Amino acid sequence: MISIISGIVGGLLITLIWWAIWYFVVVPQKQKKMEAEIQKEAEVLKQKKLLEVKEKFLAKKNELDKEVHQRNQQLQQAENRNKQREMTLNQRQDELNRRKQETENMRNKVENQQALLDKKEEELVARQADLVNKERTKLEELSGLSAEDAKNQLIESLKDEARTNAQAYINEIMDEAKINANKEAKRIIIQSIQRVATETAVENSVTVFHIDNDEVKGRVIGREGRNIRALENATGVEIVVDDTPEAIVISAFDPVRREICRLALHQLVSDGRIHPARIEEVVAKVKKQVDEEVMETGKRTTIDLGIHGLHPELVRIIGKMKYRSSYGQNLLQHARETANLCAVMASELGLNPKKAKRAGLLHDIGKVPDEEPEMPHALYGAKLAEKYKEKPDICNAIGAHHEETEMTSLIAPIVQICDAISGARPGARREIVEAYIKRLKDLENIAMSYPGVTKTYAIQAGRELRVIVGADKIDDKQTELLSDEIATRIQNEMTYPGQVKITVIRETRAIAYAK
Repeated sequence: MISIISGIVGGLLITLIWWAIWYFVVVPQKQKKMEAEIQKEAEVLKQKKLLEVKEKFLAKKNELDKEVHQRNQQLQQAENRNKQREMTLNQRQDELNRRKQETENMRNKVENQQALLDKKEEELVARQADLVNKERTKLEELSGLSAEDAKNQLIESLKDEARTNAQAYINEIMDEAKINANKEAKRIIIQSIQRVATETAVENSVTVFHIDNDEVKGRVIGREGRNIRALENATGVEIVVDDTPEAIVISAFDPVRREICRLALHQLVSDGRIHPARIEEVVAKVKKQVDEEVMETGKRTTIDLGIHGLHPELVRIIGKMKYRSSYGQNLLQHARETANLCAVMASELGLNPKKAKRAGLLHDIGKVPDEEPEMPHALYGAKLAEKYKEKPDICNAIGAHHEETEMTSLIAPIVQICDAISGARPGARREIVEAYIKRLKDLENIAMSYPGVTKTYAIQAGRELRVIVGADKIDDKQTELLSDEIATRIQNEMTYPGQVKITVIRETRAIAYAK
C-alpha cells in the first residue's frame, strides 16, 4: 500500500516537473518565435502598403500635372484672345474718335450755313411783310373794305360752300349706304323671320274655372266660406265667386299661382272631397307637380334648341317662363323665338350661332325672379347669368339688350335686334292704351321742340313721324339735318319696338281767288 502511494506521489511529482518545464521554457520560446514571425509579416505588409501609397501618389501627381498644364494652356489662350480683343477695341476707338472729329467739323459747318440761312430768311420775311402791307393797302383802297372785313366775308363764303359740299357728300354716302346696307339687312332679317315662325299667345291676369252646376260651386265655397279661404291661403290667389253661372274666377298677377289653383280645383271637384285638410294636401301635391313640370319644360326647351351645359337653376327659370307673359306675349315663346332669330342672324354674319342662341334664350330671365329685384330685368338677368357661371359675353348680351349697360361683344346687338323683332311683329304684343298714347305724344313733343316746326303727326301706330316745317324758316338743306337730329334724339331718349321713320315736309303754297 505504501509503495502504491509512493508511486502515485512520484507520478504526480514527475507530472508537475514536466508541466513546469513546458510552461516556463517551451511556451515562452514558442511565443517569441510567433512574435518574430508576426513582426516579420507586419514589416512586409508595411513595405507593401508604402509601395501602394507611393504608386497612388505618383499617379495623382501625374494627373495634377496634366490638369495644371491644360489650365495653363487655357489661360494662355484666353490671354491671347483678350490681347486680340483689346487691339480690336483700340482700333475701333481710334475709328470713333476720327468719326467724332469729322462729325464735329460737319456740325460746325452746318451751323454756319444755318446761321446764314436764318439771316437770309429774316431778310426775305421782312421784304415779304413789306410787300404784303403794300398790297393790302392797295387792295383796301381799291375795294373800300378793311382786311378784317374781307377776311370775315371770305370765311363766311367758305363756310357756306363747305356746308353745302359736306351735306351733299353726306347725302351721297347715306344714299349709297342705304342702297347696300338696307338691302343686306332686310335680306338677313327677312330670312331669319321666314326660318323662325312661332304662334302668338295672349294671357290675362285672370283664369276662369268652369263647373257643372251650382251645387258644386256651393261645395267649393264650403260652410261660411271655409273652403274658399283655405284655398286662397294655400295658393296665394283671389277667388271670385259671383252670380256667373258655371264659372269661378281665379285672379292673380302670378300665372304660376293661378295654374296651381286651377289644377287643385280640378282635382278637388273630380274627387268630390272638398274640405280644408284635403285642400292643403291637394295644393301641396299640385305645387310639386307644377315644379316638376317647370323643370321638364326647361329641359325640353334646351333640348329642342340644342343648348347644353346650363345650370339647373337656369333651366328652372326657363321653365317658369311658360307661365309668364309680357304685353300679352308668352315669355317662353318669345325667348325661343328670339333664340332662333339670334342663331340665324349670327350665322349669316359669320359669328358663333350657339352662343347667340344661348344669349337669346336667356335674355329675359330677369323677368321671372323668385324675389322682386330693385334693378331692371336686363341687369338682374345678367347678374343671374354671372352667378350661374355663364360666359362674360353671354352676360353682357343679357344686360345690354335694353342698352342699360355698355355692349362689349358682337352678340349683344344681335340679341337686342332679335328681341325687338320678336316683340314688334304684328300680333305679338298688346300695349296698355295709356302707354301707347304717351309714346305718340312723346314723339310729337320731341319734334315740336325744334325751331321752325309748325305741326307734327305720329302715324302708323307710332312707326312714322310726319314733321311739317315753315318754308320761310328752314331751307331744303336744313330739313335733311333736322330729320337726322330728330331721329338721333328719338333713338337716344325713347324706348320703342322696331323703328320710327321721320319725314320732314317743307312746302310753299300760293293761294289766290279769281272773282
